[in-house]
Amino acid sequence: MNPDDATRAVAWNISQVWVIYVLFALSASIGGYGLYRRLRRWRLGKPTDRFDAPATRLAMLFRHAIAQARLSSDGYAGTFHSLMFGGVIVLTAATTVVFLDYDFGLRLMSGRFYLYFQSLAVDLFGGLFLVGVSLAALRRWVFRPARLVASTEANVILLWLLLIGLSGFLLEGWRIAATQDPWAAWSPLGDVVATASASLWDASQLQAAHRVTWWGHAALVFGFFAWAPYTKMLHVLSGPFNVYTANLAPIGGNLRTVDLDSAATLGARDISGFTWKDLADLDACTECGRCTDACPAWNVGKSLAPLAIILGLRRALHSCSQGARTGNATDLPAVVGDETGIAAAAIWECTTCAACVAVCPVFIEQMPKIVDMRRYLIMEQSSAPATIQEALSSLEDRGHPFRGAQSTRLTWAEGLDVPVMSDIGETQVLLWIGSAGALLERSQRTVRALARLLTAAGVKFAILGREEKDSGDLARRTGNELTFETLAQENIQTLRQYRFGAIVTACPHDFNTLKNEYPRLGADYVVHHHTEYLSMLLAQGRLRVESRDTRVVTYHDPCYLCRHNGVADAPRNLISAATGRAPVEMERYGRNSFCCGGGGGMSFVEEPADKRLNQARARQALATGADVVAVACPFCMTMMTDGVNAVRGDRDVEVVDVAELLLDAICMAETSPADESRGST
Repeated sequence: MNPDDATRAVAWNISQVWVIYVLFALSASIGGYGLYRRLRRWRLGKPTDRFDAPATRLAMLFRHAIAQARLSSDGYAGTFHSLMFGGVIVLTAATTVVFLDYDFGLRLMSGRFYLYFQSLAVDLFGGLFLVGVSLAALRRWVFRPARLVASTEANVILLWLLLIGLSGFLLEGWRIAATQDPWAAWSPLGDVVATASASLWDASQLQAAHRVTWWGHAALVFGFFAWAPYTKMLHVLSGPFNVYTANLAPIGGNLRTVDLDSAATLGARDISGFTWKDLADLDACTECGRCTDACPAWNVGKSLAPLAIILGLRRALHSCSQGARTGNATDLPAVVGDETGIAAAAIWECTTCAACVAVCPVFIEQMPKIVDMRRYLIMEQSSAPATIQEALSSLEDRGHPFRGAQSTRLTWAEGLDVPVMSDIGETQVLLWIGSAGALLERSQRTVRALARLLTAAGVKFAILGREEKDSGDLARRTGNELTFETLAQENIQTLRQYRFGAIVTACPHDFNTLKNEYPRLGADYVVHHHTEYLSMLLAQGRLRVESRDTRVVTYHDPCYLCRHNGVADAPRNLISAATGRAPVEMERYGRNSFCCGGGGGMSFVEEPADKRLNQARARQALATGADVVAVACPFCMTMMTDGVNAVRGDRDVEVVDVAELLLDAICMAETSPADESRGST
């Protein structure tokens, strides 16, 4: 047989083919209306620009919607989703070929293309699709992990997809058997069905079974297309759209700016308090549960579950009345309360670590929505944990959150003779100390070590001293936007008085705020985390390592340094320089790091004794067998020190900042307190 002669009849054994076009039109109309209803609800949200930088967005679309980079990191789920996705793509292409051949007479269903693609490739990818659906069904029906929400809708979707795939192979097999197709070997799975069926039925029975199943298969396919936009299967369309319209800024810069002067309501009381992109997020959710699985609070048994937050908001969105959908917000339910199942207690358990944001395969922004809800609770209802309220009151009264602190902004620098900007006016580096670095005794040792390292490297630096106020990170993450902007504007006014090349800070929270959030207020600075700057000095040979720390070191990635801003290598370079080897990694590290529990205001909240994030993280650190837990954040220092001390037992384990570790390893000219006082030039 000549492969160039290969072909088959389209719509074999089928009459009244015109009915297909009626089904298609009906399916498209019903499904299209469902999509229109979703889009109409999104319009309740506030405007936001998510269509800039099209080249960057297209690259993200290819990487994460087509190549599915994030999803592939989840072994089992990534595998079955890739099999299903690849199968759908190829089967859709094959259906398009049939349409072009039959309706436009393009004669595509012939020759080698018919054999290689339309027969062999389609058969194999159809089989992979069925394997993928079966694996997904096993995961949901047999081995369902705790993070997956039980869902009748999801069960029906999987069963429906299985029926579509199986009926497709039955059709192929019965056609091959009835027609004794000479090219059957090129459709291996269909040929198996044909061989099994030929021994049971004669040609007329095969034809009858084929005809009934053909129409049943068509009804299943078109019925699914009509129903999908009303279910979570909408994510097939909304997911890629969500990826394309994702926030291009670092995670640490994705909180929405509030216009305090014009906003009728501060924060999100109901869904109209979110942006249209936030509402699109809700319809893009696949209910995979990765966000909840990654959430540190959920992992230690707290009530916060990011997936539950998204599903609660989606229920609020979908429950909109006709009046609400046309712009009457009076009918919109409050998003925190019994109607949505979102409890205020869960909202206040979030550390804003953004683990949920980092793992979502369709780029849903869970954490910013939580902050938007906090804004309403705290600015409109004055509702927040008492200790957070006290910290915010201290911020407003004293410019720092540590009520009762005995130190001043300059206590840490006693004996170092560090220059102050008000005295010199201009410097190479402005060393931003931060509230924790200046006022917490343990963190003062870190900034002293940093100052000594800068001095040893010959860096000209100075501090603001008493003029420095809190960056406002705590206020912003807890939802008090008014206090944040007040502090930020005061700091910006102070900084405008002086000239400096860059800001260096040992606090990732201040680093993130100064780098990603002050620019929105008209203040754009070059900002380095101290690990970045020290790593640069080391690479330039301005710091010289003289000794090695022989202890085993593990490193805890601060959420606001690594996950929020992508800084992971610099601190590890410093540890490697100080010890001669890379740190031993914990179970979760880098962008997948487990939060210490101190962010989002939670360092000011007393956690239940059996649900403390810092102790959970400390156990992960101790499991490495390390003698030293290195950190690069003052909040991590406090939380990890408390956590390690609580769970270490008789082990001698020390928590130190990376700067302190490096200080002990380099050649220092200063060997006495008198030498320390030389300061920097």
